[in-house]
Amino acid sequence: MSAENAPVALAPRLEQLLQSLPDPAFAGRLRQVYTAAAQAIARLSDMDLVKYETDSTESGADLSLWEEMAPVIRDTVMDVNVLLNVIREQFPVQAKAQGKIQESSAVLQEAMSQLAQEITQLGEAMRNPSVVSDRWTLLSEVQRFRSAFREHIGNLVYSSISVFGDVSRKETVPGYESEVKAAMTVRAVVADLGRIIAVRLAKVRDAGPTDMQAYAQQAQNELDAFGRTAAYRGLRAQDKRHIIELRGRLGPLATMAAPPKDELVAVVEALDTLVRSLSAVNQRQVLILNDREVWAACGVRLERAMGLVDSDPATAARILAEAAAIGQSLYGRESNMDAFLRKARKASLNTLTGPELRATLEQLQGLLANLGLM
Repeated sequence: MSAENAPVALAPRLEQLLQSLPDPAFAGRLRQVYTAAAQAIARLSDMDLVKYETDSTESGADLSLWEEMAPVIRDTVMDVNVLLNVIREQFPVQAKAQGKIQESSAVLQEAMSQLAQEITQLGEAMRNPSVVSDRWTLLSEVQRFRSAFREHIGNLVYSSISVFGDVSRKETVPGYESEVKAAMTVRAVVADLGRIIAVRLAKVRDAGPTDMQAYAQQAQNELDAFGRTAAYRGLRAQDKRHIIELRGRLGPLATMAAPPKDELVAVVEALDTLVRSLSAVNQRQVLILNDREVWAACGVRLERAMGLVDSDPATAARILAEAAAIGQSLYGRESNMDAFLRKARKASLNTLTGPELRATLEQLQGLLANLGLM
């Protein structure tokens, strides 16, 4: 058996739930589906679109890219179809069941129908001339469909097993933690880039003509550095397209002895607007769900710490430090929270006492409340 087709191990909590089911035959059928789901998610995740990208943002016919991407599109469809075939074999429509088994089976049937519809939609998109004739649009569509397939397959696993017990997605969904980590990396790096670009824009607006080249070169270097990060690799294709376009506009300005100020300001303003728009990463389902869990975990700890401020300040401070550490995964969601989290990295919150301890607890509680996650 090749490495790429080797079975993917299921999460321990998922295995535990399967083993606890009263119907071993049903559990075995579910295990077959979950193993196929894990395999599909792994294969759908294992593609680096960077090698298909280009430094050009020009549109137009690109048959060479279509030839390169055709096997990827074929494999995407095949990977999802393998899972669908397993579901059809293990859970035929005519099968009768009752109670939770029936509920779980219904989830699988509904998910199978949704995935089949998305395969049809993928085929329609790949027959659309406006998609296949433009490199970036094609990359964006392939990326979007593969991401949607991963998300819906993960939902299939979670929704069908959560019928039988109280579980979280990170305990059951294959590849979930990696997906969350990648999205958090994008969010955090984009947040820091946004702060840098905002400062750069203010300086360019106030600078004199003799400083323009230096600022153009600095902005160019900052974009180049961002392009080497893991966060850049995790961006949507169309966002990369816009960044490359702005990098192309910065390049000539950086080589001029005295770049026109109005041109440089316009480019940096466009860059600032683009980076701000990248905060849309917060709308990815994996981050929404993760942030709610983190929000709740922090809130519980802060409530406990507030109750101990007077009677046991040392324990209250330790719990505050724990909450702040957990909250670091929210970095990039909101600027005021980001400022607190940056300070928390350097501060010894577990040593706070008296009014400072209470004030810090109240500050973090207020910041969490303002996130509007529930």
